[in-house]
Amino acid sequence: MLKEFKDFAMKGNLVDIAVAFVMGAAFNKVVTSFTAGIVSPLIGLIFKSDFNDLKYVITPGTADETGNVTGEIAVLYGSFLTSLIDFIIVAFVMFMIIKAVNKTKKKEEPAPPAGPSDNDLLKEIRDALKK
Repeated sequence: MLKEFKDFAMKGNLVDIAVAFVMGAAFNKVVTSFTAGIVSPLIGLIFKSDFNDLKYVITPGTADETGNVTGEIAVLYGSFLTSLIDFIIVAFVMFMIIKAVNKTKKKEEPAPPAGPSDNDLLKEIRDALKK
């Protein structure tokens, strides 16, 4: 059983998937950093606030003497939009990578059309001799 598992784990496809998973996780961190550090501040200029802090307050909370707000109920749409931008960037880059990989794969040549079978040739000869 252990040998079968080792054979399964060492197959090329499984190793490729593992490498792609690790690279994807690292790439996601890069995209999150890009969105938080570059895209969000630029979009924040439009709204004149930090993009991640954009929210719709449903029930306002109360502030204590240190300035911490408690009891606030809000829809954090800025955080959601940041995550959505992250997803769109990652999905687009993955699409471009898959497209490039598919382009580099060998295109399968179509099989040459099969010729007539031996029986078909014999029938043609028989019909030609009858004439």
